[in-house]
Amino acid sequence: MPFDFNGRRVVVAGGSRGIGRAIALGFAKAGADVSICARGAQALEAARADLAACGRRVHASACDLADAAAVAQYVADAARALDGIDVLVNNASGFGMADDEAGWAAGLAVDVMAMVRASHAALPWLERSAAAAPRAASIIHVSSIAAYRPSTRAAAYAAVKAAINSYTGSQAAMLARKGIRVNAIAPGSIEFPGGLWAERRETDKALYERTLRSIPFGRLGAPEEVADVALFLASPHAGWMTGQVLAVDGGQLLGA
Repeated sequence: MPFDFNGRRVVVAGGSRGIGRAIALGFAKAGADVSICARGAQALEAARADLAACGRRVHASACDLADAAAVAQYVADAARALDGIDVLVNNASGFGMADDEAGWAAGLAVDVMAMVRASHAALPWLERSAAAAPRAASIIHVSSIAAYRPSTRAAAYAAVKAAINSYTGSQAAMLARKGIRVNAIAPGSIEFPGGLWAERRETDKALYERTLRSIPFGRLGAPEEVADVALFLASPHAGWMTGQVLAVDGGQLLGA
């Protein structure tokens, strides 16, 4: 399916590695101007260079998405750099796994509150986008299939991802009259160099192999396969979709 995002302005919160980087690159290759943020300076600069090679306008900024003031500043800076915002992608995760204070704090601060704060900060620009061009304004949250089932290994992570799914529907209902669509993607197990599953392949082979066996397609997913769905959700092809959470998991949930 061809995507044309020429003239569109896309902000990816958490866009330097893995799924976020693939989403940002997908939009840039389709003609969009793109802003990304992340905490790690080295990965951020590498992603910025890759985006710039697509020939589009690029903005990149270091940002601790657990910091409310930093989120507001980043979104404002991105909007100024791109002359507006048409699409906001909330991709960052604190990867708070354990059922303890640290696990819950990380997940709530980054997975949940950064999503809420970035959405609120971007809203004035998204409203202008929606007023200027029907179906142009869109918010996409990146959740996880962990949201759909209990987890003894990652209780806090599963719970905050379930909160994202719930908020997706509520936010979609609140913003529908403004012409802003809100959807989410729930990836399954995605593997890329330096990512969580690449690490587990080396450090926890039993978990890796058990997860691999649970996927009917017989392999873990790639970030680009999630990015393709993000582009679809932001495109006119999904212009009649809002409040939906799409699982991109190779059938992993079917074997749950």
